Amino acid sequence: MQDNEILTRISDLVAEEHELRDRLAAGELTSQEENTRVKELEVALDQCWDLLRQRRARRGIGVNPDEAAARPVNEVEGYQQ
Repeated sequence: MQDNEILTRISDLVAEEHELRDRLAAGELTSQEENTRVKELEVALDQCWDLLRQRRARRGIGVNPDEAAARPVNEVEGYQQ
């Protein structure tokens, strides 16, 4: 996946998150439904940002960014802040 594709995916995920919040405010779904999906979106966003950072780091040291791969959820979500 190229950088522009990752950024498009990030934009799509953020747009879906905003849509969910609007639907919740309009009473079209429950807070539990919204919360469940938002958590899924946050995980997907974390994976996308991680992949984009990997690609940029690889490019920065002169290594092929196309060799970067999405890391498993448990690894990405286990990073220390």
